[in-house]
Amino acid sequence: MSTGICKSPDSRYWRALYKAALVEIGKSKLLKRITEAEKAVVLRARELFQAADDNGEEIEALEDAMYALHALGGNCQMRQGPPQSLKNGELLTPLIGSREIQVF
Repeated sequence: MSTGICKSPDSRYWRALYKAALVEIGKSKLLKRITEAEKAVVLRARELFQAADDNGEEIEALEDAMYALHALGGNCQMRQGPPQSLKNGELLTPLIGSREIQVF
């Protein structure tokens, strides 16, 4: 994963939040850290989009970071398991023919 070489204060801010999300081990804090990091990545990407400088390496690092944060968030949500209603075995009625499917 590329981290780019730009070390401006703006660059350090999103990188610090990104690293904090990657190393967070507390389940209760992880999604919050991911959200904070994603917001910082988006804000920095907007700043670079408006700048006329050559920021190719940092833009690539931002894309890599967003991909990793998205994957981390998806993994975190999968580990939490299905919603409570599915754990209780309630009937779902998806539009698969006219049959009901029970989830255990």
